[in-house]
Amino acid sequence: MRSTILKRTSRWLGASALALLVGIGGVSTAFVMTGQAATAQVQNAAQIIVPEATQPHAGFADLVEAVKPAVVSILVEAEESPRNVQRRGGEFNFNFPDLPPDHPFHDFFDQFGDQFGRQGPRGEQAPRHFMAAGSGFVISADGYIVTNNHVVENATKVTVVFDDGTEQVAEIVGTDERTDLAVVKIDGTDLPFVNFETEASRVGDWVVAVGNPFGLGGTVTVGVISGSGRNIGGSNYGDFLQIDAAVNTGNSGGPAFNTKGEVVGVNTAIYSPNGGNVGIAFAIPAATVKGIVAQLIDSGTVTRGYLGVGIQDVTRDIADGVGLAEAKGAIVSNVAEDGPAGPAGVKSGDIITAVDGDAIDDALDLSRTIAGKSPESTVELTVWRDGAETKLSVQLGTLNEEQVAEADQGQSPVPPAPLPAETSVGLTLVPNSDGSGGLLIQNVEPDSAAAEKGLAVGDAILEVNNTPVSSLDEFEAALDAVKAQGRNTALIKASRDGNDRFIGLLLAAE
Repeated sequence: MRSTILKRTSRWLGASALALLVGIGGVSTAFVMTGQAATAQVQNAAQIIVPEATQPHAGFADLVEAVKPAVVSILVEAEESPRNVQRRGGEFNFNFPDLPPDHPFHDFFDQFGDQFGRQGPRGEQAPRHFMAAGSGFVISADGYIVTNNHVVENATKVTVVFDDGTEQVAEIVGTDERTDLAVVKIDGTDLPFVNFETEASRVGDWVVAVGNPFGLGGTVTVGVISGSGRNIGGSNYGDFLQIDAAVNTGNSGGPAFNTKGEVVGVNTAIYSPNGGNVGIAFAIPAATVKGIVAQLIDSGTVTRGYLGVGIQDVTRDIADGVGLAEAKGAIVSNVAEDGPAGPAGVKSGDIITAVDGDAIDDALDLSRTIAGKSPESTVELTVWRDGAETKLSVQLGTLNEEQVAEADQGQSPVPPAPLPAETSVGLTLVPNSDGSGGLLIQNVEPDSAAAEKGLAVGDAILEVNNTPVSSLDEFEAALDAVKAQGRNTALIKASRDGNDRFIGLLLAAE
């Protein structure tokens, strides 16, 4: 795959993320469900039957022989914008000469000129044309095929190649960037296809990955499910299966099978410090793929529920600061204007612990849960507020990237004002110069609890225990109120670069 996952740790509120960059021909992904397009009658006519006696100790040859006809190579002709070329390959401003046809370097520049930034007639950089290979698998007898979004992204032509060498140009039915899934369609009436698993696989179960690594064609690798519920940075979807079957460039969009020949996941990414396989690959679970694929086949797009809040995980310190027994749920950092949550009564500082009675573990869990709900549907939120539990009903909207950006917007820090004042928690604070509320941090004592939590000069303190503060007296009074309740942790709402976050700040014992 063209890029690797890089792990980084940020001191800003102790957040850490595993960053994943995947290019065309990365890891595989699985497709699920035919939707309404493929009828049961057609499925019965062409469904692949895997011998029941398939056992790991006997090898996987029978299984592979049965499923391989439904696994395809995806060949893509695509065009990348000059902006993307520069972002990914650096800035190249080579001046290529006009060479005569018989010049020994003429063919070289014709073939590779675009990669190095060949310019157009007006001096602008021309789009880069390229070809790439990925994997996919047929899920219906009439030709619906699942692959990765990043495999067919920007494609001008998609060609499907079967294991027997048969080729057919495909049409892109729909793509979903958030889950990195796509559906393409070829003509057919009796094509071999595979089904998704009927029972969720478990960690330790065998998996067989079939795909097109490095353009070699149908290649088989075997391993086990190493983990589940994996969250990898750079993805908006955080419930990946981790498998140790070798997955490489070109496996993207390919299936991972169980020993029954059912698709358990779509391979989509790998963890790699050097771009090669190290035995850690990630696949989208079949249960998720089914719903996404069904929507793509029915309408070509995916719609998701939208709550309209910025959220973050509830740490142990935050839980202590609000009197919550368990460090679970998602705390609301801000509420989007004109979003569904505000009119329903959701407030900044609320901790959402359940949706429709189902417990919420963390912010990602809430995000996935809400996204899985239908737009315009009504959900019941269980909220922890002011030391007590309450329930709120919210009619969800429809998620789009503009609303996500709006929900993430908070109050931006303003330039520091004069007359700084030291606090009892190692912070030196000044009021906002425009009088809009909040306090700006002008200094942080290196050995203080505030420094340990990642607070820094320029950050804004907006609230203490859900109480707005705009002066040193209000700040200290709010801290005293926390102590009066018998708690040693204050819930601090801070802002940095327009992003609001909550911190559980430990108070010194008196």
